[in-house]
Amino acid sequence: MVVDTAIRVRRYSFTVDEFAKMGEVGIFTEDDRVELIDGEVRKMAAIGPLHAGIVDRLMLTLVELLRRSAFVRVQNPLLLDLHNEPQPDISVLKPRDDHYTTSLPEPGDTLLVIEVADSTLAYDLYEKAPRYAKSMIPELWIVDLEAEVVRVFTQPGPSGYASEREMPRGSTIESAGVEGLQVEVDEIFG
Repeated sequence: MVVDTAIRVRRYSFTVDEFAKMGEVGIFTEDDRVELIDGEVRKMAAIGPLHAGIVDRLMLTLVELLRRSAFVRVQNPLLLDLHNEPQPDISVLKPRDDHYTTSLPEPGDTLLVIEVADSTLAYDLYEKAPRYAKSMIPELWIVDLEAEVVRVFTQPGPSGYASEREMPRGSTIESAGVEGLQVEVDEIFG
């Protein structure tokens, strides 16, 4: 007798509306670091001082450089589709009169997403990046804290980003998604 040892478990895939309701009824609090990826509630890594400092430095740099030409959000949800609502470290969005208070930003609102990776590099590269590309987010930067490089992804499509460049210290990133945005890599790492 041959026994199929593979266990096939059907998983329930939450929608973004169901995920929001879980927050509304107190299953998750604002202090819980969770995001919705492919309908699964995923616990996000704790934020250490280096990660937090780099996010803060980037946020201040972007706000100063972009002034009122774009809206900069830090660690807030981005609605990609029915089953994906990640919380990127930084989102650079098209300006909107309501400052995104009436609905979450969607891919069409998004110019650039930035993820800061210390212990999360593989997750950012292989879980989040493909979903951003499939959603047609025009540009993704992954700040690799260990290697001290910024990986810049452009040309999104259903199978991922067609272009990836590694920007080391000493180089300048010229954004493809945000007109006129140039950031020195040294300024990111300090």
